Amino acid sequence: MELFNPNSNIDFMRWRKVSLVVSCILMLAAAAIIFGRGLNYGLDFTGGTLVEVTYERGVDVGEVRSALASGGFDNAVVQTYGGTNDFAIRIANEEHGVATPAPAEASVPAASAGEEGSQAADRVAKRVVAALQAQRPDAKATRSSFVGPQIGEELRSDGLIAVIFVIAGISIYLWIRFEWRFAVSAVASEIHDTLLTVAAFALTGREFDLPALAAVLSVVGYSINDKIVVFDRVREIFRSSRKGEPSEILNRSINSTMSRTIMTGVTTALAVGTLYFLGGPALENFGLIMLIGIFIGILSSIFFANPVLLLLGVSKQDLMPVTKDDPELARRP
Repeated sequence: MELFNPNSNIDFMRWRKVSLVVSCILMLAAAAIIFGRGLNYGLDFTGGTLVEVTYERGVDVGEVRSALASGGFDNAVVQTYGGTNDFAIRIANEEHGVATPAPAEASVPAASAGEEGSQAADRVAKRVVAALQAQRPDAKATRSSFVGPQIGEELRSDGLIAVIFVIAGISIYLWIRFEWRFAVSAVASEIHDTLLTVAAFALTGREFDLPALAAVLSVVGYSINDKIVVFDRVREIFRSSRKGEPSEILNRSINSTMSRTIMTGVTTALAVGTLYFLGGPALENFGLIMLIGIFIGILSSIFFANPVLLLLGVSKQDLMPVTKDDPELARRP
């Protein structure tokens, strides 16, 4: 199935200077949004209280949220698990006057800090159950636990390190498989896609939680997938063509993979779009970030990664085997 003629000759490289300038401006704007406005970190990254409740009879999650809002917990995060009777409710420390236990100092035993956090969680759990029982008397708490802000800070730093390691691993792989210019182009593209995706999410004002972080890592992996396909076609056409300028080779590579790029993006968007529209609050953030990342990744494969590759001066000589004894030469006709 071909949505586009693989032999078409759309001159994408003609707009490379404009696309690179626009991309750089967008990256600077995205960085300003992320570091200036910041992300609306959720309970996973700020700390708070987790309360698990159960009902004797099944209840809709909307009823649970309504009961909590009536009790003053307007921003509580409610998730179902194990069926329609059990719910995990997360309450931020600052909400409804919930005090954050002071961090343990050198002179305060760790056990005391833990007991203080446990007592705070118990107090919140009682208030949560009271709010729920005002509408459904069969609600009761099964477990409560406190998540300190130090843990949230560690999660934020660990998430950033995870993104950096993923991008670094991708660059090393591309350097080995292709050539350093491809690795540099891929890293620049991944930074571009990640910045724009996170900034677009920040503009929505939604909570950035662990599912959102998982979506960012997924976007990094998805984005590089299409670029590797295009890069592989670039190498193939370079090696099989006797003539052809680098800009012409890159155009042919993009045109020949256009159908694959669009179809992969559409089918993936259908899957993650279902999570966004039908997955409920627990999966909305994941689906939204994936949808944004897919769109940005498709555009960057065409208008950013390949122009950067051309700017770095990729040529036929860079991709040919360097010695006559190279086994790759022996396999060629």
